[in-house]
Amino acid sequence: MRSESAAAPTASHVTAALRDLLDTDPYAEASGSGTRVRSPEPFTGEEFDRFAQNTAADVEAAYTTARIAARAWAAQSPEHRAKVLMRLHSTLRRHEDLLLDVIQFETGKARIHAYDEVLDTFNVLRHYGVMTSQYLRPERRRGAIPALTRTEVTRTPLGVIGFITPWNYPLTLGATDLFASLAAGNAVVHKPDSQTTLTAILMRRLAIAAGLPAEVWQLVPGTVDEVGPALMAGADGLSFTGSTAAGRSIAAEAGQRLLPTALELGGKNPLLVLSDADLPAAVEGAVRGSFSSAGQLCISIERIYVHQDLYPVFCAHFAEAARALTLSADYAYGPGMGSLAGPKQLERVSAHVDQAREVGATVIAGGHPVPELGPFFYAPTVLTDVPAEAELRRQETFGPVVAVYPVSSDAEAVAAANDSEYGLSASVYSRSRGREFARQVAAGMVNVNEVYPASWGSVAAPAGGVKASGLGHRHGIEGIHQFMHTHTIAEQRLHPLAPAGPLDQQRFASLMTGALSVMRALRMR
Repeated sequence: MRSESAAAPTASHVTAALRDLLDTDPYAEASGSGTRVRSPEPFTGEEFDRFAQNTAADVEAAYTTARIAARAWAAQSPEHRAKVLMRLHSTLRRHEDLLLDVIQFETGKARIHAYDEVLDTFNVLRHYGVMTSQYLRPERRRGAIPALTRTEVTRTPLGVIGFITPWNYPLTLGATDLFASLAAGNAVVHKPDSQTTLTAILMRRLAIAAGLPAEVWQLVPGTVDEVGPALMAGADGLSFTGSTAAGRSIAAEAGQRLLPTALELGGKNPLLVLSDADLPAAVEGAVRGSFSSAGQLCISIERIYVHQDLYPVFCAHFAEAARALTLSADYAYGPGMGSLAGPKQLERVSAHVDQAREVGATVIAGGHPVPELGPFFYAPTVLTDVPAEAELRRQETFGPVVAVYPVSSDAEAVAAANDSEYGLSASVYSRSRGREFARQVAAGMVNVNEVYPASWGSVAAPAGGVKASGLGHRHGIEGIHQFMHTHTIAEQRLHPLAPAGPLDQQRFASLMTGALSVMRALRMR
């Protein structure tokens, strides 16, 4: 692990554009009537005043406003809503650097990893800007009886969607995730994480500048205990990204109301290096998959299974690459990894590594904080010989920590990957059998010869987990339809689907049986 000698940024060392933004008290537009929040900047640990917390009464008022705005927004055509997204795409380009500054200021991640979020936002805006009209067009379906029954499927927005979004990807998961819901014609009441509210504020400003009615996107940051119940009580649908434990609780409560709910939860994501893998490519992918955003990514790699013939060389090269990563608190491109987001993350990462070491694991890279760079930096860490007693063997660490295990066969690698309550993302490296083995991995997103960007960046395809990793999907047609009611409209012509009278029942039954037999013979849907 290498560190850069530049001083860590303080309030006076942030970029001029970010300093100008902070001087305008941007948090005012997300503030409620509660007490003001203070939280640290990850690069320095220096605490800043943020927003005034929202109360349950503030959330109820936000729903009142959003519900009125939702009716007008839903009345706009899908084409109109799509044009707003396309204009936002252009607006984002003009403010890209400031948005990167804000993401780094709130999360401590390296600039290249902040750019991952901007890149994702461009991708999602373009996709729904182009495809919303097609996704929401009424669909003709084959009717009960061809020529007699005309059937179509239409969709309408749910109304007002409650969003609870996390700190680790405040643009991708805290703002970009809303666009499918807005494109569907919903309004949103959004609780961004308290540490990363400024990213949501700035993105909302840009959306309003692009033509989104301000009332359609309500921000209500605050404590979970105060804001959470009111957010759920007023919602017509709910989206939550966070821990599996919190997701289970939300799902149980949503089930009582039969509330449409999308959940992206935890992951303990595996990477499989099969016997015929391209070893340099697998090492390079493992570095990116494990240490992007300091491992604070739901789809980050935390466990690697390597065929025993490749294991010694893989471990040596992987550990060397982890040690070579440059860490720095820098608002510029260059560093390979930034900081953890705060003291809780540092505590959890340190505890997992220390406990694993105590029960016999071997640390071959990292394994320690780097306080000379900033209060929450932790070295990229690789472990081997991790015993079953190690907490990190099965629990999500959510930091720059990955364990590597040898396997005797490719089939054993798949079995080990599937031996988890989680099933969010996975990767398989193989020269010739990657897709074959990818189909056997129990995960909602599986990448072949790449880590998470391949599946996540395929925004026309659904992204989501199985098992304890969640319900529902973002991206693609699934991502927009989950925020809508589905209606089947069937119009009958010429003759009802019933006999003409009591004396005609046998003739009707014979006629229908014959017609259905013909349809089967013709393999009609």
